[in-house]
Amino acid sequence: MAKTIIENLREELVEKTKSAFDAAVAAGELDAADGLVVNLEEPREKAHGDYSTNLAMTLAKQLRKPPRVIAEAIVKHMETGGTIEKCEVAGTGFINFYLNDAWLYPVIGAIEAQGKDYGRSDLGKGKKYMVEYVSANPTGPMHMGNARGGALGDCLAEVLSWAGYDVTREFYINDAGNQIEKFANSLNARYLQIYLGEDAVAFPEDGYQGSDITEHAQAFAKIHGDKYVNAPEQERKDALVDYALEKNIAALKRDLETYRIHYDVWFRESELHNSGAVAETIELFKKSGHTYEQDGALWFKSTDFGEEKDNVLVRANGIPTYFAADVAYHRNKIQVRGFDKAIDIWGADHYGHVARMKNALKAIGIDPDKLDVIIMQLVRLMQDGEIVRMSKRTGKAVTLSDLLEDTSVDAARFFFNMRQADSHMVFDLDLAVAESSENPVYYVQYAHARMCSILTLLREEGVSVKPAGELDLSLLRDEHEKELLKKLCDLPEEIKTAALTYEPSRMTRYCIDLAALFHTFYNHCQVRQENKALMDARLKLVDSVRIVLENVLSMLSISAPERM
Repeated sequence: MAKTIIENLREELVEKTKSAFDAAVAAGELDAADGLVVNLEEPREKAHGDYSTNLAMTLAKQLRKPPRVIAEAIVKHMETGGTIEKCEVAGTGFINFYLNDAWLYPVIGAIEAQGKDYGRSDLGKGKKYMVEYVSANPTGPMHMGNARGGALGDCLAEVLSWAGYDVTREFYINDAGNQIEKFANSLNARYLQIYLGEDAVAFPEDGYQGSDITEHAQAFAKIHGDKYVNAPEQERKDALVDYALEKNIAALKRDLETYRIHYDVWFRESELHNSGAVAETIELFKKSGHTYEQDGALWFKSTDFGEEKDNVLVRANGIPTYFAADVAYHRNKIQVRGFDKAIDIWGADHYGHVARMKNALKAIGIDPDKLDVIIMQLVRLMQDGEIVRMSKRTGKAVTLSDLLEDTSVDAARFFFNMRQADSHMVFDLDLAVAESSENPVYYVQYAHARMCSILTLLREEGVSVKPAGELDLSLLRDEHEKELLKKLCDLPEEIKTAALTYEPSRMTRYCIDLAALFHTFYNHCQVRQENKALMDARLKLVDSVRIVLENVLSMLSISAPERM
């Protein structure tokens, strides 16, 4: 894939800076230096240029000269003209580059040529990355944390895909272990209570109290009647779980599809047990020399890896722990299926599990750096200025389906991606449904609709968008036009940075910034006007911004309406 405009620009500035340094050395003004590294940054203030380098500061000690003297020698030999309009020394020795506007205009042709693919890169070189997210307990509905994790995980997966990684989206179904036993006991009690009465059948103290358990038991009873009342308890519980669990998983899939999340793989924990993968993993632990038996249980000696306490792998009753199954699952991801990187999104309550999992992988011979865990902080709902803890409809904790009844999928996905995963956030329901510029998703979508309106109105007057090669793009000299062009140039780099830092929130911020620049441009630069050449250039700019904004919204699985 060809280099981006920004990549070519930075490469040119680096090469010209190195050439200027070499020229200063040849002229006897500076001594030669080892390992010349030119770091470029964008100054915060426009007055300091488009790019800046601190090269002179980094060379001062080696060359035994003041940074400003070094910078002046380099600038003296800097080749200007073309991309570089001028080059100046600032402060104690910064070299500031002021660029000619000409470097901006090729972005229009790049967007025209690449269309819906503008912004994609081959950064990842096709490496196999797996993103596992949500993985909600299938014994009940998804909660608000799952809603945030779903939006973050899905958008991160798409960002990685745009950056050239081969991405697999996966949901891990916890259909084995303690929570399923608790689920079975809860269903069993509610089913028997239908026929024997609540007084005759005690409900487990640690059982699931949700109304969904009662509803499953009643639905099961309608199908099978009292057939299982006198059946062996395990047979009855197995039948109840087989019925209810699949209903819950189907509901998870349905809610997630409504949320525009589509997984490549639904992986069941039970497969790890049935295939012998958990037993194999436990044997690897034993061979590692980091296990011991105590009170009939098998322990992983986590303290060998700096942890405060050891962890049970197999209970005294011979049943592997969830931890053992979880290690087997990550071994399956990295070693068996061969993913170059496994990325998990976990809730804040799992923070202490990160080191434990990495140490366990290391113990059984797997590179722990192949696992990256993103810790996601809590989210709170706010409505009418107050924190919402219960659903108005059910009186229970707010679920994903409750949220999507109160707001749109667009708003939910956009809002949940406005903050980094490790930051706490408040989801303002009133703001999410507001049709005003205060609502960021409305603000961004309105910008797209406004662009479409401009294009439609001019098309009705016989003015169509022309190919870039037929336009005089140098007419786009207004500062508001140039700011838009710069922002368009930034997209491929923004996507790469978001992929490398696992921060899909960069993309919502990009949308907001691009929309803001467009609204400002719209208020200052008339598109429809008598100067036909300028009108054609501005119309092409509007269409280019529309394409880019639609690309990013598509990446976030958020709609780009043409009318609002």
